[in-house]
Amino acid sequence: MRLRPSVQASVASSWVFAVLPLLFGLVTGDCECGYSMTTSSDNGDASHGWAPQGYNISSQVSRGPFGESFAVRNVMSNTIKNPNIFDGPGTLGLDAGLLLLVRNVIQEDRVPVSEVSTTDLDYFYGTFRAGIKTTDVPGTCSAFFWYQNDTQEIDIEFLSAQFDKEKGLFPVNFVLQSKEAAAASYDAANTTGLRRVNLPFDPSTDFHEYRFDFLPSKVLFYADGSLLAEATGSGVPTTSGHLLLSHWSNGNSGWSHGPPTVDAVTTVSYVKAYFNSSLEQRHQDFASRCKDPTARGAVCAIPDHNATFFFSAGDNLTPNQTEYGGAGNDDDHGGDGDDNGASGLIAKAWAFWLAIIIVIFASF
Repeated sequence: MRLRPSVQASVASSWVFAVLPLLFGLVTGDCECGYSMTTSSDNGDASHGWAPQGYNISSQVSRGPFGESFAVRNVMSNTIKNPNIFDGPGTLGLDAGLLLLVRNVIQEDRVPVSEVSTTDLDYFYGTFRAGIKTTDVPGTCSAFFWYQNDTQEIDIEFLSAQFDKEKGLFPVNFVLQSKEAAAASYDAANTTGLRRVNLPFDPSTDFHEYRFDFLPSKVLFYADGSLLAEATGSGVPTTSGHLLLSHWSNGNSGWSHGPPTVDAVTTVSYVKAYFNSSLEQRHQDFASRCKDPTARGAVCAIPDHNATFFFSAGDNLTPNQTEYGGAGNDDDHGGDGDDNGASGLIAKAWAFWLAIIIVIFASF
């Protein structure tokens, strides 16, 4: 069961967004008042961990001819050989990162699949980004998404059966699951919540950054910093939730197709989340840390260029950032929250670069 947090976060104010042009060029700020972002159509800190999921669902629940078996063993760490070469190979010989597998052997009418989820449920308005290289094996769905319940969900989904290398067709599906989707038996193709956009590149040949900005009245979807789609209306979620990465198949001819004829692998190189927390403790931490949001360097702007950027690469830029690295270390920069063991799980279980940044924009 996915539980709903009871505390809502404060919303980023227009004043915070108004100072973005002044702050964008700063590179030596302390960031004690958080991080700011811009969007193409608009003028924290704690230990947030991830956990591999293990559960089974029937074909009836999965809405396909096969059920799904989410197993921890289908989530594999492929440690980077040389931490100084971010795009270098992993120790398993494949791309370094978190490997999400869909296996081709059906077990008890279920497809072996994979999923990881954040261990906290307080992810509210913000910008969420992941470096992903999808499988090229037809018959799976690779997904990066935010979830509260089946009618409040933001999805970026890649259906490998839709890829056509000869024609240069590589669709990505941006979906808002809503009450409308529930009425359509969760068939996104029959709702206004689906935006399908053809990518200008093959997502299975290299890593690309996929992003969604979850705002109070809209959701914006990006690939490599370029705005591709915008969703508005009643389907935009109104509460906090959590993040997930999954790779699955249930044989549904209207969506995932498959199952795959060989094992399929989608690789995640990083996840970055800058967001308003719905936890009251985070608001208290923010108030004690951020003394003057107008001071130079108090708010650090999030770069919007294509190249991957981590605030941990600079000096004195990470008091709001909790970072999970691949060397088995958990570097908590100025964390005010409890660890509760989640970060240790990440450091030991996986070795992909994962930076989770919790941001609370106070209303001034």
